[in-house]
Amino acid sequence: MEGMTKAEVDRIEAKALGPGPLRPRDAATLILLNRRGGDLHVLMGRRHMRHAFMPGKFVFPGGRTDPADSRVVVASGLHPHEEAKLMAGAGRTSLARARAIALSAIRETYEEAGMLIGEKGPFAAGKAEWQAFADHGVRPALAGLRLIARAITPPGRVRRFDTRFLSAWRGDVAVELPGGGPTNELEELVWLPIAQAKRVDIPEITRTVLGELEKRLACDPGLNPGGPAPFYRMVRKRFVREML
Repeated sequence: MEGMTKAEVDRIEAKALGPGPLRPRDAATLILLNRRGGDLHVLMGRRHMRHAFMPGKFVFPGGRTDPADSRVVVASGLHPHEEAKLMAGAGRTSLARARAIALSAIRETYEEAGMLIGEKGPFAAGKAEWQAFADHGVRPALAGLRLIARAITPPGRVRRFDTRFLSAWRGDVAVELPGGGPTNELEELVWLPIAQAKRVDIPEITRTVLGELEKRLACDPGLNPGGPAPFYRMVRKRFVREML
């Protein structure tokens, strides 16, 4: 599928889906936070209507995890408490897999929003997806990432993902490209106060995660490492909420 857009891949995969159960695929999304006056704003974008998965919805930048991302050299690794959180929960998550999940959130935020998270310094890209970091002299950094929530798409959906919702601060962005990211995944990008973001057309799980984020920020405004992160999934046809 080289040279195809994500929308084209979506359409092909949607036609290929059979009636049987789908195994959730690892995915990561990034909640980028910015303090403006007395409000906290989050970065969101609207998905194209032609996408098979959540068309027209406002979402955070994110997408599927590429296991090869685990080999990307970083300026700083995950905080040990965040590393442990990413490895916790149902299913076996190795250290390399946790690292790939975190790095995919950074890569997708560049691809969809043009935000390069990291530290200024020389960087050698091993893959084309990371070349912009080398071109702009940014070394990806994971130290500022925090796990906010994890959610697995219920069975029977067009797509199923095991998504980790991570957060970072606007100050973690080393370079912001004026034209946004190079993909056509999101039609528009907006900074919204959290209360307003909960009222726009967003997936229900996104609204739930924003509510969890509000509660956590009320107790921990700086989002210290190792804070509680809920894990949403379906067990024996019942939704459960566990804490990681």
